[in-house]
Amino acid sequence: MARKGMKTAQAAGHPVEIAPLAENHRYRLVSIDGGPAEPMEREEFEVRARRAHPTIDLGDPGQVHWADHPGEWPPWHPGEAG
Repeated sequence: MARKGMKTAQAAGHPVEIAPLAENHRYRLVSIDGGPAEPMEREEFEVRARRAHPTIDLGDPGQVHWADHPGEWPPWHPGEAG
């Protein structure tokens, strides 16, 4: 189901699409420019999104589409398995 939503958001012109939160994961699936969805942590997401789009406003819903819970990332602490 997440992939269908991601395709819809890409068709709407969002350069970055973030899939719904999944239980027991420390990542979110992220698609940049319609590419394959890849698991990323918040820090990796920010670096890769800015590498692809240096002037992107990560808080702009017109540029970054969140399937749910905008700005929220799964909780994770160093040393935890995941």
